[in-house]
Amino acid sequence: MTIYIKYMVSLRCKMLVQEELKALGIQYSRIDLGAVDLMDDIAQDQHEMLKKNLSRSGLELLDDKRSILIEKIKNVIVQMIHHENELPRKNYSDYIAETLGYDYTYLSNIFSEVNGINIQQFIIYHKIEKVKELLLYQELNLTEISYKLHYSSVSHLSNQFKKVTGLSPSFYKKLRKKRDSNLENI
Repeated sequence: MTIYIKYMVSLRCKMLVQEELKALGIQYSRIDLGAVDLMDDIAQDQHEMLKKNLSRSGLELLDDKRSILIEKIKNVIVQMIHHENELPRKNYSDYIAETLGYDYTYLSNIFSEVNGINIQQFIIYHKIEKVKELLLYQELNLTEISYKLHYSSVSHLSNQFKKVTGLSPSFYKKLRKKRDSNLENI
């Protein structure tokens, strides 16, 4: 049996779910972003207690098929952008459709209906978050970041960054440096 959990997007979330499952005596075979494979079906009271305990931590146990599919889409995107060493070379739409085993148009329509933005916009927001992270850690310059995240050019990345954040990447980096130096002086 597989259960699906909304907002489970990091290793810390996985550890929290693992602790909750152990505390309730629920055996599992695998914990992934947004999904847990259980060894057996769980009793209704265990299900309710797990739901209650997870909600205290900001996580949500999903029950309906549509919400589960939306969460799967989000998890594929988060995994692809934030947790893989390299983004897929194929179109993201093809990658998502193949990974989930659904027609992309179907996935896109459901995602847009529920979230009010399309999958492409969701991908862009996450790519920009990844750019911010890479800028902050100063591991790569903007040219290397644009290449790593498959932007056609540095100017394309910069334009998209400014459109989403309202700031240029270089100004964002300067603001962060200034903020960090102010924190060090406290």
